[in-house]
Amino acid sequence: MDADSIETIDDDPEPVARVAAIDIAKASAMVCTRVPSDKHPGRKMQNTFPVAATTGAILELGDHLACQGIELVVMEATGVYWKPFFYLLEDRGLTCWLVNPRDVKNVPGRPKTDKLDAIWLAKLAERGMLRASFVPPKPIRELRDLTRLREVLTADRTKYRQRVGKVLEDACIKVDDVVSDLFGVSGRDMLDALTNGQRNPTTLAELARGVMKRKKPALIQALTGRFTDHHAGQLQMLLLLHDTLTAQIDQLTCDIQALLDAIDPPPPTTGTGMTIRERLDEIPGVGPATAAVIIAEIGTDMTCFPTEDHLACWARLTPRTIQSGTREKHTKPGKGNRWLKGPLAEAATAAAPTKTFLGARWRRIAAHAPKKKATTAVARTILTYAWHIIADPNARYIELGPDWHTRHIDPARKLRQHRRELERLGYTVTLTTTT
Repeated sequence: MDADSIETIDDDPEPVARVAAIDIAKASAMVCTRVPSDKHPGRKMQNTFPVAATTGAILELGDHLACQGIELVVMEATGVYWKPFFYLLEDRGLTCWLVNPRDVKNVPGRPKTDKLDAIWLAKLAERGMLRASFVPPKPIRELRDLTRLREVLTADRTKYRQRVGKVLEDACIKVDDVVSDLFGVSGRDMLDALTNGQRNPTTLAELARGVMKRKKPALIQALTGRFTDHHAGQLQMLLLLHDTLTAQIDQLTCDIQALLDAIDPPPPTTGTGMTIRERLDEIPGVGPATAAVIIAEIGTDMTCFPTEDHLACWARLTPRTIQSGTREKHTKPGKGNRWLKGPLAEAATAAAPTKTFLGARWRRIAAHAPKKKATTAVARTILTYAWHIIADPNARYIELGPDWHTRHIDPARKLRQHRRELERLGYTVTLTTTT
């Protein structure tokens, strides 16, 4: 008997006796319930019916499913249309699962209708062939909404800043070539003066502060152009929109801080005496904003992710292995949660030039692989640290040092590696030890 024919214990979940499946669209949904038949033991009684996607209709559906004794309600993640059904039925006390559409694809060759999709989803659910997607509790969902909105508004503000640069280029104003931050104190004063009618390059250059005063000759040349009232009108409008977004972002930051204080309160004096945010902030490259995003996206309860590998796989920071016959290759990790992967990549990029373990790891990988791979690898390492910090209230980040890899190199393995490389180049290697 070969190794592949060894009997194993099937650890699949038990079948569910009473299930309901919902195929959701924007304005309506198709519901399929499957419960044991009273007249024919061992058989199922199936019922399919449409439901409007309104609050009243969903509440009535919840009462109906509760009266039927439904043990599990399964629905496919369809845009944002699943949220009313999931939240209202969950408040009714029903156990709801949100499943990935990739896991519930219909068998090719079968006709596809809303009714047949709901029936197929119910049959998969009652046989225990589905996995529930991660849906955080309500406080984490509210925090997630705020952090994602802040990121969207920040991206919009960046677009307005870029548009300001284009208006200045159209007016032959090259100030952004001299000023590193056009929206810093000196740059913003110059922009406001331009919108208020000041056109004299020397007067504008006098607004420079700090180290910018040394660049006055270059500023005078850069501020000499053909700035007109036409450009001033555009610039004034863009600055107004920029300031409005800045005020909204600041308000969101205050709201996020208030939610975090409720979700992640200061711990008692025992243990580390630090909040999750403070312990996450100790990781190189991770700041308060990134720590808030990590908590908002993965929550504070790591029982949903049994190990750090489960979390990394859910976030799509693990390369996928595809094997066919004797060929085996590793492909890209996949899209995953972009709201989490983006800040983690930024944190990895910020940690890359530092004299830390993460910085040394990034440089070590980037020496023989694309920088994007190095960033993804360090992002996964940061997420692994975050899992341990959130799962263990006493865990804290420990800096291993930039020379950790050097200290843990196996001399014999390194020797064999260099010897093989020289032999490939055609050299005969004789090794002697130095005294």
